[in-house]
Amino acid sequence: MNIDDYLKTNESRIIEELFGLLRIPSISAKIEHKDDCYKAANYWKEILLKAGADKAIIYETKGNPIVYAEKILNPNYPTVLVYAHYDVMPVEPIDLWTSEPFNPVIRDGKIYARGADDDKGQGFMHAVAFEYLVKTNQLSCNVKFMIEGEEEIGSPSMIEWCKNNKELLIADIILVSDTGMIAEDIPSITTGLRGLTYLQIELTGPNRDLHSGLYGGAVANPLNVLCKIISSLTDDNGKITIPGFYDDVIEYTDEQRKTLNLRPFDDVKYKDSIGVKELFGEKGYTTIERTGIRPTLDLCGIWGGYTGEGSKTIIPSKAYAKLSSRIVPNQNHEKIASLIKNHLQKITPPYVSIKVDILHGGQPYVTPLELPALKAANLALKDVFGKDPIPIMSGGSIPIIATFEEILGLKSLLLGFGLESDAIHSPNENYPLKNFYNGIKSIVKFYQYFAQI
Repeated sequence: MNIDDYLKTNESRIIEELFGLLRIPSISAKIEHKDDCYKAANYWKEILLKAGADKAIIYETKGNPIVYAEKILNPNYPTVLVYAHYDVMPVEPIDLWTSEPFNPVIRDGKIYARGADDDKGQGFMHAVAFEYLVKTNQLSCNVKFMIEGEEEIGSPSMIEWCKNNKELLIADIILVSDTGMIAEDIPSITTGLRGLTYLQIELTGPNRDLHSGLYGGAVANPLNVLCKIISSLTDDNGKITIPGFYDDVIEYTDEQRKTLNLRPFDDVKYKDSIGVKELFGEKGYTTIERTGIRPTLDLCGIWGGYTGEGSKTIIPSKAYAKLSSRIVPNQNHEKIASLIKNHLQKITPPYVSIKVDILHGGQPYVTPLELPALKAANLALKDVFGKDPIPIMSGGSIPIIATFEEILGLKSLLLGFGLESDAIHSPNENYPLKNFYNGIKSIVKFYQYFAQI
């Protein structure tokens, strides 16, 4: 039976099994969902056993559990290690969802649910492709799975687990579907990821909230000060002002930049898709360059004082902010975090005190163009989509990918099928069924080609 017939015959079962995973609110950022993370891990274990794994084990960690499964056909066969994550982002603001985030539905050919794309939907493609190859006796590679539950909070437990299980994780390539493609009809392979560093700032002024009438004008307001500090971190041209921030950034040649911008891109459609009138970024670079080869610094959240209904006239005691920096190849997330922290401490005026916590981070990653797995993926995508895929540098980060190379000595192939319109991390996250099925078909083809290379 070919893959198209298999998917058609098993469509309702496959969708219902995916929906079962999507119904689990496995939000790693919230401790109240710890049990849900265990439910998701157990669900993955049963799915992989049912799909044909010889064994599937749930490993305890200091955080959320990790699922490991394998099917070893022959020690001489190439081995693919599949990585995915079952944890998802929080769903707030909940009022912007058009349907319940953990009650998956299909509308207009798309699955709507938190995790539909990132990463339950994309991860589940691998289970289906594996199942098909096993059930039809076409599998010609050894396959291992590692499914974690903390990717959305920086994969803290995955690092130690990999260090403790190097022998278990021996493979030829790590296969990951947690990235995207240019468009529904334009296949692409992510050959580079920006890294990440994430910090939280706490400013303290007076030892308690103060009456803004009695104390206003005599005491610094930590929220006002925080806003000034944050606004000073970038200039009017979108350049980051922290000394030393750009020291290690690779400057691309004109020819390299020209090649990078050959990727199909429409600024107007891009603006329309996110509802803005104009784009803004570092002066002198295209949108493709700004989101692929240039680093960034963004305020991800700011809070403090009174935000409830009505008015409360206070000078708050504290103000908080969360900052993220996307870094590019050759930058180091620990160095950048230290630069940001030291700069913040240096520019903070004496009438408030500052505390900066470095929450998590990860290194950038680049896939070598001569990698055999990349060649197999190119052939697979061309078979499914009828055209050669385009290599892209992604602006997103998967911090654990660089760590895999550091600890396990393995390269990763980033074979993703998400779209920008999938609204990952946002309300109404979705995943087109067409991408889901094309992803399965592409993964099947990848195994077949990889076994021959």
